[in-house]
Amino acid sequence: MEDGKKILDSIRVLVRAIRVSSRACEASAGRSGAQIFVLEQLHRAGRLSVNELAERTFTHQSTVSVVVGRLIADGLVSRARSKADARRIELALTPKGARAFERAPRTAQQDLARAIGALDVQKRKRLGALLHDLVAAAGFDEARPPLLFEDDARERKKKNVRA
Repeated sequence: MEDGKKILDSIRVLVRAIRVSSRACEASAGRSGAQIFVLEQLHRAGRLSVNELAERTFTHQSTVSVVVGRLIADGLVSRARSKADARRIELALTPKGARAFERAPRTAQQDLARAIGALDVQKRKRLGALLHDLVAAAGFDEARPPLLFEDDARERKKKNVRA
């Protein structure tokens, strides 16, 4: 039973840290933790395709596209054809997006992604396989999970607009 407690306590700590971090981002920057995470990747890289951005955010292209769409609509990210390859669409921060990123607090997603990247390859593979098995055994598996707490932020905004 001690192993079960250790596992659940670790999951609780992770979920709480991500939830608190995401809400802090919403309160101070008006953006979800997922949006700040995407802005960070564009800040670091300069220009990325949607597929490259999905890879850097450890998610599926269709998932990150939803977040990017909101950032484009809010004027924080631009989308343009590559000057080097007209077939390639590139995303980049706008000046407004760069300011939003600079003002935003560091997110738990950023810290978690950094920590995962710091694991050696074997530990990362083992952790990924074990978590995948746990999620499947619990019946929580989804075809394309959202970026962390992005759905929660969207639901809170809808409720605030209706109120």
